[in-house]
Amino acid sequence: MQVATGEYSDGNQTADADISGPEFDFVRSIRVFSVEIARQHWIGGDNDTCNQSQRVRVGSYGIQGNFGWRGSSVAALPAAFEGLEGWTDYSTPDGSHCPEIYKRSVFIEWRDHEGGYGFEQVDY
Repeated sequence: MQVATGEYSDGNQTADADISGPEFDFVRSIRVFSVEIARQHWIGGDNDTCNQSQRVRVGSYGIQGNFGWRGSSVAALPAAFEGLEGWTDYSTPDGSHCPEIYKRSVFIEWRDHEGGYGFEQVDY
């Protein structure tokens, strides 16, 4: 069985059709969040602290459909993202505001052509 393939880009990783008009805003509304690590845990002892590690990237589409990644943070994740409840920006002496969290996830959000919000989250 042979599968037909087509060429949809101009070699510069952009669409070979003009999608810069407002009717294609739904394409540019797509954002992909890669939460490669979001870890928070309490370290007690001499240096009581809420230790956090994070590596978050966000990908989005440009005017002509070119996709690119840039650095981001847990703070920039959409409100619909689940699993980081208790992530804190401050530490308390007893660790009461520092729940153990470990998260890896891909989160995709978009607005459809009518402006409706949609998302999908896949944890791994």
